[in-house]
Amino acid sequence: MSNTPMAANPLTRAVLEIDEYVSGLGWDQPARLFALVDTARLRAEQPSLADRLGLGDEQETTALTPIEQDEIPTGKPLDEFLGTIAWPDAVTGCALTVERLMLPPSAEAQVPEDLDEAALTKWVARHPERQEVRMTVAVLRDGTRESALRLREKDSATEVLTGSELVPGLAQALTATFEE
Repeated sequence: MSNTPMAANPLTRAVLEIDEYVSGLGWDQPARLFALVDTARLRAEQPSLADRLGLGDEQETTALTPIEQDEIPTGKPLDEFLGTIAWPDAVTGCALTVERLMLPPSAEAQVPEDLDEAALTKWVARHPERQEVRMTVAVLRDGTRESALRLREKDSATEVLTGSELVPGLAQALTATFEE
């Protein structure tokens, strides 16, 4: 994924690499889950897998390698699914990409009272200020987190917003997958 910009730290680079990969698949994609593994450890312990993934010795020693997991079941709410995950010790962190509709803060006062989740979803989908966003959120076992947001209307690698606190609820849910 050579178009991924150089970022300050390995977790940000991994998030941007995942964002670039999923972006190449287009929009209207299902949620995707990734394990994050230490690249040096992967090369040392699983050289044949590292070769298949194209991880040569030129990879920096602090890099994280994202490995896409099996498809996320569509019939179960995402938070319930995340509650069923347990990672082996070799997994340093995890990441999730998900597409959602969002409204600007100015629209919050317009949200009707007493809507159930289904009605709220329909209301947001019809709102003229809605925006489609792809969120890529990653966490490490130590609680470090990073996110990337890409708006459908600004679908360009140069328009991706990154930050550790962009999607705190999803980051917390991913962190919980490492709790015993």
